Amino acid sequence: MQVWKDYQAQHQDRFLDELLSLLRIPSISADSRYSQDVKTCAEAVQQRLQEAGADKVEICPTAGHPIVYGEKIIDPKLPTVLVYGHYDVQPPGPLELWHSGPFEPVVKDGRIYARGSADDKGQFYMHVKAFEIMIRTNSLPCNIKFMIEGEEEVGSSNLGIFIKENKERLKADVVLISDTAMLSLENPSLDTGLRGLSYMEVEVTGPNRDLHSGVYGGAVANPATILAKMIASLHDENNHITIPGFYDKVLELSKAEREALNKAPFNEAEYKQDLGVQELWGEKGYSTIERTGIRPTLEVNGIWGGYTGEGSKTVLPSKASAKISMRLVPNQDWHEISDMFKAHFEKIAPKSVSIKVTAHHGGSPYVTPTDHVAFKAASRAIESTFGKSPIPVRGGGSIPIVALFEKELGLKTILMGFGLDSDNLHSPNEKYDLANFYKGIETIPYFHQYFAEMSKK
Repeated sequence: MQVWKDYQAQHQDRFLDELLSLLRIPSISADSRYSQDVKTCAEAVQQRLQEAGADKVEICPTAGHPIVYGEKIIDPKLPTVLVYGHYDVQPPGPLELWHSGPFEPVVKDGRIYARGSADDKGQFYMHVKAFEIMIRTNSLPCNIKFMIEGEEEVGSSNLGIFIKENKERLKADVVLISDTAMLSLENPSLDTGLRGLSYMEVEVTGPNRDLHSGVYGGAVANPATILAKMIASLHDENNHITIPGFYDKVLELSKAEREALNKAPFNEAEYKQDLGVQELWGEKGYSTIERTGIRPTLEVNGIWGGYTGEGSKTVLPSKASAKISMRLVPNQDWHEISDMFKAHFEKIAPKSVSIKVTAHHGGSPYVTPTDHVAFKAASRAIESTFGKSPIPVRGGGSIPIVALFEKELGLKTILMGFGLDSDNLHSPNEKYDLANFYKGIETIPYFHQYFAEMSKK
């Protein structure tokens, strides 16, 4: 609709300024030192929803960080869309690798550089501005509810409790999320699913104190060495995960489904050049697209132990630790996988060390039915603004709460993301292209219009 485009063109500079203000707030949910900043960000989200035209906007406290809830009910007989997003962000380190301050947003070469720009402040804020456009142009075609949380980056454990306690308030017809990526603006795509997650931490302890590596080296097991060997054993020569039972419930795709998946545009040379690697790595027998979408993985997210400061210190460390995440695919249960990992890691540990395994958080995989009316509405919306139908793809990331939406609320989720895989999520120099930000705002109203229209049929 031209009226939507006109309003956006008139106010898009303000839309950007408002987003930059949100990005300046270091809402790091994983670090307790930033608890007040997380609260401040929740208050800012509340204010923006109110200004956009939402009713009954409130900050809902939890045992952790708060949830911002708002709604606009124009007619209870009309369909209702529940928009989910998160205002918390990942820790920014290592800081020395940032070109500019992670919470000092910079717009350069058509991109916003800041922590949270794509994950997920820039993406959920598209929905707030799209909502404002529909309100101000008197064209809102359905009811909208917003649930913007502050703990997605740490597992959303309190959001699960909130959902169970507020089922009546959260009644809707579908959940709409923009916290994923598309292939490109030239080749728009729509996610048909997400992988699940199991996030673990392991600690290996040897001697009761750090030891002189000359005096004791060769006589006492080095926890860092033992840990490295144990981690290395988790993959075989084909990069297949060696935990017994790990693949037992993996849902295998048919040959036809794999062929369809691999039709998505992919340039391996450009992929390697962008990442600065000479060769790709992964499970034998699968393409890169399959490895990052339909196959489970096990990755070390961090590893530490002993002396890591400047210069040298010849020490045999008392402890060594690592954080390990496993991405899961349909039919894998993250609780079962966490238990499998713990049992296996404890079993392979030599008697020369003791082991502690801690499960932090996780979530189930999810697949969106492509024949659902909301998926068709999203596809049609993208076609309206991009001029071509989106390519169905499987997302490699995880949004742990999505499976719970279906379990507790009985709702399907549409994953209509506008980010890019190259946005440096969870890394230094996270960015979000202005073109994607504005294209998302332009597209979202069409989803609501088409979903309202198609739901009547």
